[in-house]
Amino acid sequence: MSEQTANAAKAGWLNRALNAIEVVGNKLPDPAVLFALLMVVVWVVSWALAGVSFNEVDPRTGAAIQVNNLLAADSMTTFMAKMVNTFVTFAPLGVVLVAMLGLGVAEHTGFINAGLRSVLSVTPKMLLTPVLIAVGVASHMAVDAGYVLVIPLGAVIFYAAGRHPLAGIAAAFAGVSGGFSATILPSSLDPLLSGLTQVSARLSSDPAAAELFVSPMNNYYFTTASTFLVVIVGWIITDKFIEPRLKATRVDGDPADMPKMDDLKPNERKGLRWASFSMLLSIVLLIVSALPETSAWRAPAGTVLAEGQSNLLVFAAPLMQSIVSIIFVFFLIPGVVYGYVSGNAQNHRDIIKGMSKAMSGMGYYIVMAFFCAQFIYAFGQSNLGALLAIKGANWLQEMAFPMGFTLIGIVFLSGFVNLLVGSASAKWALIGAIMVPMLMELGVSPDLTQAAYRVGDSSTNIITPLLPYFPLIVVFCQKYVKSTGIGTLIALMLPYSIAMLVLWTAFLLGFWALDIPLGVGSSYSYPASN
Repeated sequence: MSEQTANAAKAGWLNRALNAIEVVGNKLPDPAVLFALLMVVVWVVSWALAGVSFNEVDPRTGAAIQVNNLLAADSMTTFMAKMVNTFVTFAPLGVVLVAMLGLGVAEHTGFINAGLRSVLSVTPKMLLTPVLIAVGVASHMAVDAGYVLVIPLGAVIFYAAGRHPLAGIAAAFAGVSGGFSATILPSSLDPLLSGLTQVSARLSSDPAAAELFVSPMNNYYFTTASTFLVVIVGWIITDKFIEPRLKATRVDGDPADMPKMDDLKPNERKGLRWASFSMLLSIVLLIVSALPETSAWRAPAGTVLAEGQSNLLVFAAPLMQSIVSIIFVFFLIPGVVYGYVSGNAQNHRDIIKGMSKAMSGMGYYIVMAFFCAQFIYAFGQSNLGALLAIKGANWLQEMAFPMGFTLIGIVFLSGFVNLLVGSASAKWALIGAIMVPMLMELGVSPDLTQAAYRVGDSSTNIITPLLPYFPLIVVFCQKYVKSTGIGTLIALMLPYSIAMLVLWTAFLLGFWALDIPLGVGSSYSYPASN
């Protein structure tokens, strides 16, 4: 068999596999409907198991664990009475919407756009790949801005530099989506996931879990360090594997239709300077105000601290309770400054328009959050979570798997589910409700379980056709290579996905083995040993 025939056979097998995944994924209901259906399943299962006697002991009561019948009259009336409160008090809802208000202004006025173009336009050719990937990672601060801005710009700057434009798209896609859980600065994803983790942790049978707080920055050190891993892996894969492979792929798009990377206009440069200065000044003021021991940002006097723990980095400290508000302010201020200085915002109505636009884009998330909140509430009230956690913990203890293998299992489970369910929050709400309390029974902290989920979720983002932006990336590719299809893009991104899945998992295990802190207020064990 010739090399060309062998490559064609491999491509054909890959396309058949991807088509099968796409068919299966398309048969799944929308995540919002999925949560509603799962809630009904919880109701039915709770009714079926309500009269069953279990040998497992509930630590909260000291008695055998009992499943509560959610179809009983008093349970259903309580569910209806609390439906609104269950939704509005759903932990991830408010934090995500507040963060998006500030980010929406920064995006609408053009501050984020100008900042990304500025960084990419002054990058030396030899550093083009790593900087592009790093900018893709940084774009998470604006949620989906990277998909519609950084990825097409990646093709533009690679093409302008005489390199293959599809390699630019692949590198940018690897940073934006493959590095989704890496971070340079905190983003709205951090409070979103930690909020879901906190909700899941409180499903634990441990009475103390009811007061457990999961910091929005509980994985910050790990995800920040992961940025360097993602950039290095993406750089090597792009320059040593993807680009050489693309040499035989002819660029046949219409040059007239190929977008150009415009230089910043004088008003944009001026706006970017003032906006950057305002952001830097805000950061300096926060640091200066938090440094004094008498700072109002610190925990009140008398707060119990662990050995070596700062009263600035505990939950009782107003600083830690203000993370989401700080994200809001830190992007609102430069967004407003840029808008007025550049002329993109004429008055306060333009600022409000940016916030409104950001909120309008969150409509689907709000719908999904409603059904997710109801499912989480029903799951908790049924006691099924505690039953599964105790049974699962007992099984894992009996099997005596090393904890490293357990963490690897979470990573690969998350990566597999990601091929079928596109929403990061939907996946974690489903997986976390089981895994977080179950592993807490084994002494594993919610912070570590969440970190393992984030590795698996990010690593397979770039190879799932069910990613909402996947068809858009194919369209970007077709501007340069008309024959590009889903299989083409998957073939481009598969090396990144495999490399990240393996190396990022090893990176997490290294953090765990060396006891390097995962983030602010986090731990590896439960209850926390430090």
